[in-house]
Amino acid sequence: MQATQPNNPLHGVTLEQLLNELVAFHGWDALGRKIEIRCFTHDPSITSSLKFLRRTPWARARVESLYIEMVQGVGARQQ
Repeated sequence: MQATQPNNPLHGVTLEQLLNELVAFHGWDALGRKIEIRCFTHDPSITSSLKFLRRTPWARARVESLYIEMVQGVGARQQ
């Protein structure tokens, strides 16, 4: 079966996976500097960040955008 969204880098990626990858790549400090939201800058955790991002569409959009930039940047370096 073919992927239904081959050009969508978010297809099949949960918010938790996305956040874990961003934290592993950037770290909480850099993530808090790139996207200034309290759940990244003050006592950050995956659980509190997921809660906030699920309720706040503008913040989730910024995090997803940063993830797409990271994925495209990593892919470009590997080629």
